[in-house]
Amino acid sequence: MKTSGLLIACSFLISGYMGMPQFPEQEKNPKFWNDWAQQTLKDSLEQDFSNKKAKNLILFLGDGMGVPTVTAARILKGQLSGQSGEETQLEMDKFPFVSLAKTYNTNAQVPDSAGTATAYLCGVKANEGTVGVSAAAVRSQCNTTKGNEVTSILRWAKDAGKSVGIVTTTRVNHATPSAAYAHCVDRDWYSDNDMPEEALRSGCKDIARQLFENIPLINVIMGGGRKFMYPMNMSDVEYPDITKHSGTRKDKRNLVEEWKNIMKDEKAHYVWNKEQLKSLNPKNVDYLLGLFEPSDMPYDLDRNNNTDPSLTEMVEVAIKILQNNPNGFYLLVEGGRIDHGHHEGKAKQALYEAVEMDRAIGLAGRLTSIHDTLSVVTADHSHVFSFGGYTQRGNTIFGLAPKTSDVDHKSYTSILYGNGPGYKLVKGERENASVAKYDEKNYQAQAAVPLSMETHGGEDVAVFAKGPMAHLLHGVQEQNYIPHVMAYAACIGQNKNHCMLKDGAVGLTPMFSSIATILTITRLLC
Repeated sequence: MKTSGLLIACSFLISGYMGMPQFPEQEKNPKFWNDWAQQTLKDSLEQDFSNKKAKNLILFLGDGMGVPTVTAARILKGQLSGQSGEETQLEMDKFPFVSLAKTYNTNAQVPDSAGTATAYLCGVKANEGTVGVSAAAVRSQCNTTKGNEVTSILRWAKDAGKSVGIVTTTRVNHATPSAAYAHCVDRDWYSDNDMPEEALRSGCKDIARQLFENIPLINVIMGGGRKFMYPMNMSDVEYPDITKHSGTRKDKRNLVEEWKNIMKDEKAHYVWNKEQLKSLNPKNVDYLLGLFEPSDMPYDLDRNNNTDPSLTEMVEVAIKILQNNPNGFYLLVEGGRIDHGHHEGKAKQALYEAVEMDRAIGLAGRLTSIHDTLSVVTADHSHVFSFGGYTQRGNTIFGLAPKTSDVDHKSYTSILYGNGPGYKLVKGERENASVAKYDEKNYQAQAAVPLSMETHGGEDVAVFAKGPMAHLLHGVQEQNYIPHVMAYAACIGQNKNHCMLKDGAVGLTPMFSSIATILTITRLLC
């Protein structure tokens, strides 16, 4: 397959130079497609439906990474390698099992990232804007928290003796990561400064505080969000002269220093820049807190390579630390700024974030084994992002459609949004995209409806899986099904009855074993 990909790339480049059709010469021959399909069929027939127990669990969550984003990221990845792009494989494309997840929240047809995170981490659907609580909890109403808390697969793994970790490109107390450890009726309660006085008086805790108090000894925490951990007006270590990056906490607590004091007798490290992170020897680290920005981490296209680690670099360190535990680990990895790029109408930022997450997926695959690690890649929701316009093979994913509109006779980009900040009028008419700087990283693609922020989409999202029990992620399922499968594969949480192990295989439950025995005796007697 690698050879075929190389031939495609070379043929594409040659045909481009000669002014010929923009696709490889061998694609004209039916044998090329038949051979490719037959090889894929052979690989499928040899696929192992593993019933072994998963020692390790990794969930890669592309925030806002709907199917159109996956496809566009695939093309971008190929084009960054000098290929046409369409025939490229993302790392997630190589996973043998793919299903669809329905993303709606209990009270929302088009979901938000908090309610969906509760689904794919805690195993129950929930209301939009809430994390780690059931649908009985009402957003922003503190008094509906108690008694409605639900625990996550990260907690289940920790209770089972595994190491656990969270890596994100957003702040570590953002919607996705917070559902792994917090129980909060409002996703925006990042620190106590973001909470109403009534909620504070009623005893509700901000999410940053819950990060350190709810599940003690989370082994790896990496992302942004420093300012939510420090006392109000305390200068940031990296940006001491920028007020907006100063601490926000009204209770004057320094959560980082508290963590360091608690962990002083452990192999624990706090880091806030790439140099400190890279200086660590993961074999000598049991606990790591890495907060690399006051809020979210920068887009990968804007990242300072000297000071901020990439998602791939964070994932590498995380896995190597978590592998110190012979009982295995659970790791949540979020490519969180895919979502932010789409909300801002900046498709180039979003797609480069998706490609970087795919790079991290590939690295994780090389550091672990498919035989004992269940890896799942999915999204929480989609966006109203699309690309079309009958573009030719190899057209840059950020380029123009080949023809102008037959209505207003103006050019338009292949990438468009259903709504968002890219809606622009010039002298009362739609902007002609051909005069815009549509290849710039912060170009806001045209949108049909003007909004300050583009919205989520409501369609199903893909779920890619490989490793032990990956075949259980099949068909079209509710989003909250995902952690139940992962827990079943690892024999954690409520899924333990089937875990009679023989040479690493997950055995039958006592009930099924009894039935099997009866059937065997019946055959012998008859």
